[in-house]
Parts: sequence; structure tokens; C-alpha cells
Amino acid sequence: MNSRELALVSTAAVVGAVASAIACRFFFNPKKHRSQIDLSRNDAPLNNGHSQCPFNPSKRNGYLSWDDYFMAIAFLSAERSKDPNRQVGACLVSQNGVILGIGYNGFPRGCPDDKLPWAKKSKTGNPLETKYPYVCHAEVNAILNTNHASASGQRLYVTMFPCNECAKVIIQSGVSEVVYFIEKRMNNSVAYIASHKLLSMAGVKVRKHQPLSSQILIKFEEPHT
Repeated sequence: MNSRELALVSTAAVVGAVASAIACRFFFNPKKHRSQIDLSRNDAPLNNGHSQCPFNPSKRNGYLSWDDYFMAIAFLSAERSKDPNRQVGACLVSQNGVILGIGYNGFPRGCPDDKLPWAKKSKTGNPLETKYPYVCHAEVNAILNTNHASASGQRLYVTMFPCNECAKVIIQSGVSEVVYFIEKRMNNSVAYIASHKLLSMAGVKVRKHQPLSSQILIKFEEPHT
């Protein structure tokens, strides 16, 4: 075998090894099989951490902040929504950090979701052929799911800023603070301008969630001991 043939064989071996490594990483990386909630756009993932030394008396690093925890529950609740276009979740929390209610956008209880339309628009222009006359918003469901407990003075975490109709319910129920993740802007939509105005006039504190964790990975497996 001359030097040229030897070089070709060596190159082929190296390329084959690299390709095998990439294939193994792609097919056997367990992260590909985890559910994922993306809470921000940065690249600093939450430290879901490996077990530390059993003799170390310190608490672990990388645990969720309260804000990230409650907003993540709102995101997870949104996954229950059957709306094909937009999934919204909400989580109502007491002043001392107790979850009072969760909700997502969907049709009222007892109304079969296979017999009502999920469409955003009607081909005939009939609004009754769209979802809007029937759907209950996530914020309203979270408040109503508190088993009639008072929402007065509580915080409401929502994946999307509430519209004016939800703002009315939020104010009437006594919620004192709204924490939202995304604010929808539809060319200065009246519904969202009115929502801001109502919440401000009623003294409801409004703030945008600033995540400390870039993502939360949920693994359906036995926890480490």
C-alpha cells in the first residue's frame, strides 16, 4: 500500500469515527426525550443538577425561583388546552405562595369540545362558527377553579397578557397583581389598550415576568436518591 492509499484509508477511518459519534449522540442523547418548557431566550439552563456529596450540609444550587415556579405551572397548564391556534395557561397564587387555582383556555364544563368549533374565522362570516362565542379564557378558569375561595389580594400568573374581558373578572375578583409572560399586540387592539387602562385605574399591579431559568426539563423517571 503506497502513501496515497494509506492517507485515504486513514481519512476514511477518521470521518467514519466522527460520523458514528454524531449518530450516537443524536440517537442516544436522553435530553431528546424530555418534555421542555422554554421560559426565556438565553442559554443558561436551569441546573437540574446531579446529586451532591451526601455529607454536604448545604442546600442545592439551581432550584426554581417562586416566580419561575408559578409561571412554569401556568405554561404546563396551557399544554392542556385543545385550542389548535393558541394555548394559554394561568396560575392563581395566594399572598403566602399557596396555589389557589389553575386554568387554561377551553370550552365550559359539560360542553363537548368535539361539537363546538375551534376555528378562528368562518368561511361564511358567521361568528357562531368560530371559537370566540364559546371559549372560556385561562384567567377566568383559574379564578373560578378556586372552589369559590376569595381571590382578593392574590397574584395571577398568565402566559399571555389578559384582554379587557379577563381584566374585568380579575378586578372584580380582587386580584392585586398580574404577572404575565407575553403581551400580545394586535395593532394597538382596543381589547388590550382597555385592559391596561382598567387594571391601572383599579390599582392592580402589572409586571412582565423576568425568568431566572432559561428552561425547565421535566423527566418522567424515578428521582435521584
